[in-house]
Amino acid sequence: MLDRPLDAKMTEQKPVNDLTASAKPVPTLPDAQTVTEVTHYTDRLFSFRCTRPQTLRFRSGEFVMIGLMGDPDPKTGKQKPLLRAYSIASPSWDEELEFYSIKVQDGPLTSKLQHIQPGDQIILRPKPVGTLVHDALLPGKRLWFFATGTGFAPFASLLRDPQTYEDYEQVIVTHTCRDVAELTYSKNLIENLRNDELMQELLGDGLNKLTYYPTTTREESPKMGRITHLLQDGTVFKDLGIEGISAETDRAMVCGSMGLNMDLKDILEGYGLEEGANSDPKHYVVEKAFVG
Repeated sequence: MLDRPLDAKMTEQKPVNDLTASAKPVPTLPDAQTVTEVTHYTDRLFSFRCTRPQTLRFRSGEFVMIGLMGDPDPKTGKQKPLLRAYSIASPSWDEELEFYSIKVQDGPLTSKLQHIQPGDQIILRPKPVGTLVHDALLPGKRLWFFATGTGFAPFASLLRDPQTYEDYEQVIVTHTCRDVAELTYSKNLIENLRNDELMQELLGDGLNKLTYYPTTTREESPKMGRITHLLQDGTVFKDLGIEGISAETDRAMVCGSMGLNMDLKDILEGYGLEEGANSDPKHYVVEKAFVG
């Protein structure tokens, strides 16, 4: 994961925002954007913010390609962009862009990306796409966000979008991770939503519609278990005082590992929900670009 032993300070949740330059650096990368803030949550997870291209328009929940230049080719010495799909974690109205990332052992991109600092540049291809958008769902009464790990990122965007609360009577976000520390990003975001004056002004009474349901699979926590198991045995419904999920009232978005995606597809379709798309809105959608 790292070329040297991990500095203990990197395992702490520590925001970095040391930009002191009065002017933005002159872009040296193709489609360059400047990093403005970096936060490390654990030795496996971090988030960062960067400048937003003035021409970039996106729907909350979409993703873009971001990255860095790869290592020079041993023969030619030339470098090629190393890009991956990342969900935009900030809402469509934000003046900056936010991303939430895992640090993969020997990952071609994240082994480099995890070392970025404010003032550094990243490559950002301004062509947003994705299925986790409101347009891909039929109208409903209750909206479920099912996430594992960094799959929470698109929901971080949608949870800060007023349309989410205008369209639904209840919004339930589940986040399943291995350890308690891996829930920090979502926990902080939910707390900020409820306590931040700007969010309260922007979302108003909509925040009363929001239910946060975090679970862990390894470390002991108030709620243990994989979200799929908790759905199948009815624990979620009992905990939340809900009778169940039905195509008449419920809509869902899913973002997680391929295994979770497939399991949740089976569970949701067992309740009678049909998978939708931008061109054919239905009852639930899955982000196929995310695997992790």
